[in-house]
Amino acid sequence: MYIVTGGAGFIGSAFVWYLNTLGINDIIIVDNLGTNEKWKNLVPLSFNDYFEKDSFREMLIKNDHIIKNAEAIIHLGACSSTTETDASYLIDNNFQFSKDIANFAINNNTYMLYASSAATYGSGDMGYIDDENNIHKLKPLNMYGYSKQIFDLWCRKNKLFSKFAALKFTNVFGPNEWHKGDMRSLICKAFDQISDTGKLKLFKSYLPQYKDGEQMRDFLYIKDAVMMINHILSNKITGIFNIGSGKPETWNYLANAIFKAMDLPPIIQYIDMPEHLKDKYQYYTKADMNKFNKNCFEMEYTPLNNAISDYVKNYLMTNNRLDPLKTL
Repeated sequence: MYIVTGGAGFIGSAFVWYLNTLGINDIIIVDNLGTNEKWKNLVPLSFNDYFEKDSFREMLIKNDHIIKNAEAIIHLGACSSTTETDASYLIDNNFQFSKDIANFAINNNTYMLYASSAATYGSGDMGYIDDENNIHKLKPLNMYGYSKQIFDLWCRKNKLFSKFAALKFTNVFGPNEWHKGDMRSLICKAFDQISDTGKLKLFKSYLPQYKDGEQMRDFLYIKDAVMMINHILSNKITGIFNIGSGKPETWNYLANAIFKAMDLPPIIQYIDMPEHLKDKYQYYTKADMNKFNKNCFEMEYTPLNNAISDYVKNYLMTNNRLDPLKTL
């Protein structure tokens, strides 16, 4: 039996979908459904039980028999807002709650896989290398990244990377992210913006080495991401791993691919970046995938154009969610 926290969220529900396609449904989902519509991500999925986060936290403390025999905990639940300013909330939700789960896993000899974040790399001055020996040198640019960083550091201090797997996701996009609001991928937000106005707004660049729209990101399609997660889980691989493509592309490239998928001419408008983002903005990300390739397998990534086309045509245009009863 697997426990998936954040199982109604973007990556969590996509991973449950992938498990379902493999015939696995002995799953307990944990989440905080709140008032948004991420509950809709659960509708097509098959699982044994669901618990709200606060109830699950009590179960962890009591070492409840319902969860103590889990084969693995896939901890993907977190506040992922890079603009969240309530530091106390982030510490409790992303750090303390993660420690609660980790202590439960340790006490029950349970394998744990959890979501760290590429946001821990900050500006990228130290590179994007998934080396647990050097994570203390990283300086995140926002409180979200820091809340992930201190849990990584706590795991290292307690020598847990020989028992757990930490995954640093880059810019993952794809179906089931509608509920994320401003934290949706550009593809998702661009589809709505282009549908409404016929054009797309991108931030101007404020560094001379990057022209407007030429800022670069390591984009990863969700269908590739869940395959990578499952390989690590199935083989109970331990340590920190980047989950990215290792192939950064520009915002302009992404924008043109979106317009092409929508069968529209590209019209891009460059706008001023809000002041509060200027000192927190990452101009370039590229996950170093050497460690993953060596310890896991060499992933054949979905070409970005193909991934965007699949997402736009089969999900954004149709409002479909990931459904294990439909073809991959």
